[in-house]
Order: sequence, then C-alpha cells, then structure tokens
Amino acid sequence: MKLPHTSHTDQPWRIHALTRDFETEDVWSFRTPGAGPGDFPVMLAAMRSGGGVAKQTPAVRFLFAVRWKLGALLGWDKPKSGLGARVRSLRDRLPHDLRETVDTPDSGGSPFTPVYELDDECVHELANKTVHTLMHLGWVLSGDGDHELRMAVLVKPNGWFGRLYMALVAPFRHRIVYPALTRQWERAWRDRALLPPGDAGPQQ
Repeated sequence: MKLPHTSHTDQPWRIHALTRDFETEDVWSFRTPGAGPGDFPVMLAAMRSGGGVAKQTPAVRFLFAVRWKLGALLGWDKPKSGLGARVRSLRDRLPHDLRETVDTPDSGGSPFTPVYELDDECVHELANKTVHTLMHLGWVLSGDGDHELRMAVLVKPNGWFGRLYMALVAPFRHRIVYPALTRQWERAWRDRALLPPGDAGPQQ
C-alpha cells in the first residue's frame, strides 16, 4: 500500500542523517500479520528465500528485461556511470558502527548493493546514468499492533534526463512493480515457517 512521505521521514531512522541531498520518491507498506519488534531479520531472510525478479510475474519480468535491454543499448548501466565512478557510494558517508554491519558488500546477483543492516532498518543502493537510488527497508509498529515492513525509495536524479526518466517509469512502478512486489514479500512472510533451520537471521 502506498503511504505518504511523512510515514518515512517522521521515523527515527539512521538513514536521515546520511541522505539530506536525496529526495523521497515512494513509500510503500507490506503487511506482516503477527510480526513482533524483533522479527525484522526474519522478514529479510524470508524475502531472500522468496526470490527476486526471477520469481516475479511475467509482466514484471518483461519490464525488467526491457529496462536492462535499453540500458545495454544506450549505455545507461556502464561501470563509469555507477557507484564509485559517476557517484560515490553511500557507504563512504557511513560512521564506523554502520560500516561494520556489512563486511563485504555483495549484491548476490541483485542490481542493488548492500550499504548497512541493523535490527530495524537496512539500505541498498544502485547508481546508473539516470539516477542514484536507495532502497530503505524499515520495521514499524502498525496501527493494528503488529509490526510491518516499510520500503522507502530515495533518489538523486542525474539532471533533467534523470528526472524525465523517473517520471516516465513512475506509472509502471506504482501499477505493476510495487503491487507485484507486495504480493511476493507478503507471501514470503506467510511462508517463513518453511525456511531451512538457521536461515532466519541477517546475512552479512
């Protein structure tokens, strides 16, 4: 479910002190019935077990395939346009205690790279020719007394081209990608009991 930006900005996340030059693009909530305050690592493990784009709907897989094809043809995703080249990684801004939470950033095949991971929030980042974007996941007490997952997408568009790109893809994110992601992640929470023993904590 889409939420107002204040549902992210009003939370006491560590991310706020690091991203004053980023804009809040989207905030989305994911229902996790019965979740308690200490279940954020369980949810992250369930999401990893639930798979990424490969287990999404055909529509979502098609959109991502088109995006990567366009990126390859137009040079949007070349190394010189990414982290450590066009933009500095957010990890360069981290205080020592946050930097230690992820020993060796490993995307695990995802286009996003881990930045830090705590007991109630984590951040992944991606940069290309269009935008430097952060995916922040947080664990929040919901109105019904359970905790729930919140995702905030923070962006720093690359000039007018980046802003145009973000505007063009917004309808696809809101109408196709995020609803499909909601179904996948909420199903992962429901199926968490099927996780192998020892796979219920954060991977660093």
